[in-house]
Amino acid sequence: MPAARELISRRALVLTGLVLACALSRLLPHPMNFSPIEAVALFAGATFGSRALAIAVPLAAMLVSDLFLGFHGGMWVVYGCIALIALAGSRLGRRVTALRVAGYGLGAATFFFVATNFHVWVGGDGAMYPRTWEGLVACYVAAIPFFHNQLAGVAFYSTMLFGGWSLLRQRLPAPAAR
Repeated sequence: MPAARELISRRALVLTGLVLACALSRLLPHPMNFSPIEAVALFAGATFGSRALAIAVPLAAMLVSDLFLGFHGGMWVVYGCIALIALAGSRLGRRVTALRVAGYGLGAATFFFVATNFHVWVGGDGAMYPRTWEGLVACYVAAIPFFHNQLAGVAFYSTMLFGGWSLLRQRLPAPAAR
C-alpha cells in the first residue's frame, strides 16, 4: 500500500502543480479577461478524487495570485463561482472528451460572466449602473466585448490542462492492481 499512497501523492502533487501554474499565469501580461479561472476550476473538479481538494486547490491558487494582483470587493463572487464550477467539473469525471470539456467550458464561462456582471450591476464594486432593467441590460452589454477573451482563455487553458494531463498520465505509471 505504501507504493499506492506514494503514487496518489505524486498524482495530487502533479495536479496541484498544474493548477497553481495556470493560476499564477494570471501574473503574466495578457488581454483583459483572458484568464485560467474557469478552466482551472473545471480541471480540478474533473481530476481530483476529492471534492474538497477540487474546490480548495483552485481557491488556494487564486488566493496566491490575488496576493500579487490585489484584492477587491467582488472576490467572494469570483471565489464562489470557482467553487461551483469545480463542482460542475466533477461531473466530467472519467468521461472527459474534447466535446464535453468544450461544452462545460462554455457553460462555466457563461455562468461566470452572468454571475460576476450581475454582481457589478447590484453595486458590488460601486454603483456603476442604475438598479433597473435598463441598468442590468446596460451592464451586460458593456461586458460583451470582454466575453470573447474569456471564452478564448477557457479554450486555451482547458486545452493546456486537460491535454497536458492526458499526456502526463501516459508517462505516470498506473497503480498496481491487487
